[in-house]
Amino acid sequence: MTITQIQDEIINEFSLLDGDMEMTVFYIMELGQKLPVMNEAYKTEDNIVKGCQSKVWLTAKLINDGIVFEADSNTAITKGLVSLLVRIFNNQKPDDILNAELYFMNKIGMERFIGTQRSNGFAAMIKQMKLYALAFKTQKELAK
Repeated sequence: MTITQIQDEIINEFSLLDGDMEMTVFYIMELGQKLPVMNEAYKTEDNIVKGCQSKVWLTAKLINDGIVFEADSNTAITKGLVSLLVRIFNNQKPDDILNAELYFMNKIGMERFIGTQRSNGFAAMIKQMKLYALAFKTQKELAK
C-alpha cells in the first residue's frame, strides 16, 4: 500500500468513532498495544526522539528498498501515536517517506485530543523518521 492509501485507511477507521474524544483516545492507546515489542537493546539514549515529552525510542533498518521502523514509548497515548507513523512509513522507500504529505492528522481532528506538547513530540517523530529516510537515501547514492 502507498502512504496515501494507508492514511486514507486510518482516516476511515477514525471516522467510525464519529469524533468521540474518549473513544478516539482509547483507540489510539489500543493501537499502541498492537505495536510489535521493541527489543530492549534498542532502548538506548541514542534512539530517543528529541523533542518528545514522553520517552520515544525509534530505530530503522533498510531492508531491500523499504525502511523498517521499530518504535516504543513509555506512555500509552504516545505509543499509539508513534504506531500510526510506523504503520504509514513502514516498508516504504526513502524517497516516498521524504516526499510524503501527511494529512491524516487534520482529517481525524488530532489537534482536538493531543495538546501542544504532544503535537511538538509528534512533529519530532515525523522529523526523525524523515531523517532516517534521508540517511538511507544518501547512503545508497554514495554506494553507487
